Amino acid sequence: MTNNDAIQSLESALGTQHYISEPEITMAIHLASVLEKPLLIEGPAGVGKTEVAKVLAQVHETELIRLQCYDGIDASQALYEWNYQHQLMFLKMQEARNEPSGDLESTLYSNKFLLQRPILRSILSEKKVVLLIDEVDRSDEEFESFLLEVLSDWQISIPESGTIQAITKPYVVLTSNGTRPLSDALRRRCMYLYIDYPDIDKERSIVASKVPGLDKVIIEQICQFMKLLREKRLRKLPGIAETLDWARALASMHINELDKGLVESSLGLVLKDWRDQREVQLSLSELLEKTGVKSKLDAE
Repeated sequence: MTNNDAIQSLESALGTQHYISEPEITMAIHLASVLEKPLLIEGPAGVGKTEVAKVLAQVHETELIRLQCYDGIDASQALYEWNYQHQLMFLKMQEARNEPSGDLESTLYSNKFLLQRPILRSILSEKKVVLLIDEVDRSDEEFESFLLEVLSDWQISIPESGTIQAITKPYVVLTSNGTRPLSDALRRRCMYLYIDYPDIDKERSIVASKVPGLDKVIIEQICQFMKLLREKRLRKLPGIAETLDWARALASMHINELDKGLVESSLGLVLKDWRDQREVQLSLSELLEKTGVKSKLDAE
C-alpha cells in the first residue's frame, strides 16, 4: 500500500467513526504511527484534541488507556505502585501459618503485588493500545522529564525488581491547552499538531454528523452564532464541545429554530463564565440578527 493509499484509508476510517478530519490532522496521525512517535496536540480547550485519541482507538479496534495529568502528579500515578495493603496481609498470613518465608523480598516485590498504572499497562499490553496523556501542560517540569525517559527508551526501571521492557509500543497522544510552555526536548520527540477552532463549514459537518436528524436551518443558526461568539473578546471562548452540547440539547427538545428567549435560557451550555454571559446578553439581539434569526426578533 502506497503512502497516499494509506492516508486515504485512514481518512476513510476516521470518517466511518464520524470524525471530520482535515489533511493536516490525517497526515499527522499517519506520520506519528509510521514513525512510532508520540503525537502532541495543542490547541484551545474544547476543539477535539482528546477526541483524536478516542477515535484512533476505535479505528484500530483497541483499548484506550488514559492518563489524566494534574498539578502534582508523579511517577507512581503514571507507572506503578506496590500494593502495600496486600503485602502487609501476606506477611500477617505467613506469620499466622508459621510458614517458612523463603525469599520473602522477591515474593513481596513480584508482579502479584504490582499495581499497573496507565503507562505500565500500555507497554505491557499484548495488543498495541492507544495511550492518551491528557493535558500534559498541567503537570510540572519534573514529571515532563520523567515522561521523556519513558517515551525514549520504552522501558521502566523498578528498583525492587529490575527493568521492564515494553512488549508493544502504544500509539501515544499527548494533549496540551497551553497553560504553560512545554519543553523543547518533549516537542522534539513528538509529531506536532495544532488544532484550532473549526471554520463554519467544518463545524456544520461536525454537528450534522454528531447530531443526526437536526434540521439544517438550526444547524446553520447554531454554527453562525458560535462563529460570532468566537469573534468577541470573551474570557472563555466556546469550543466544538460546547457547540455539540448545545446542539444535542436543542435536538432533545425538538427545536427547529432559535429565538432570543431560548438562547438566553440555554447560554449556560455555551458560555461557562458569568461575565461572558452578561456581555453576550447585552448584545444578544444584534448577534441573533447577524445569525439570521430575524422573524422571531421582529415578533417580540
